[in-house]
Amino acid sequence: MPDPDTSDASGASDVPGVPGVDAARREALRHRWLPALLSARDGACDPPPSPYADNLIERWSEPQRKYHTLDHLTAVLDRVEVLEDHAADPDLVRLAAWFHDAVYLPERSTNEERSARLAERALREAGVAQEKVAEVVRLVLLTVTHDPADDDPNGQVLCDADLAILASAPDAYAAYAAAVRAEYGFVPDEAFRAGRAAVLRQLLDLPRLFRTPYGQREWEGRARENLRAELTGLTKD
Repeated sequence: MPDPDTSDASGASDVPGVPGVDAARREALRHRWLPALLSARDGACDPPPSPYADNLIERWSEPQRKYHTLDHLTAVLDRVEVLEDHAADPDLVRLAAWFHDAVYLPERSTNEERSARLAERALREAGVAQEKVAEVVRLVLLTVTHDPADDDPNGQVLCDADLAILASAPDAYAAYAAAVRAEYGFVPDEAFRAGRAAVLRQLLDLPRLFRTPYGQREWEGRARENLRAELTGLTKD
């Protein structure tokens, strides 16, 4: 497989569509990408924005993905919509959502760093000013720890949007956990259970999973219930 963060950032190879993604969904996602990019580059129309969207949609559609899919991207974008009043620049947060797992191979531990490099290269090529590119890169890297500062509203919105799946209804949470396991299908059961349990304990040890007022009010309690239930299932004899 070619290195996924060194291929063309724009996808400017005149691809008419994205394999495996129906035209209606592709257009809906393009329409979500367009205003965010135009805002970030102060309305400039060139270079054309659609090839960048198509490249990202293709990345999020790769076959190794079971959880980090277009469904996850769409869910994060939806949550940014819910939380946008808490952000300093919602459109930069949206761009960071598009890029935050754009490079994703489950066996690697450097996906966020590679995704950040892709964001830097693609957004500079797309005509976004350097200070805005730097903010998107910073936000993408923040998803390594999901630990934004108290004075970081953009980071709080992105991290809360990314973690909102933890507050799903029990059946949706079970589907999420199963998809995560499927992504790590190459890991033996015992090793996966130990590693996943460590991740869950790390999350539960945080004083707050969510940093925005909305996230704390609407998602914190249910997320902790889900995490504890999953941990119990992983560690029971």
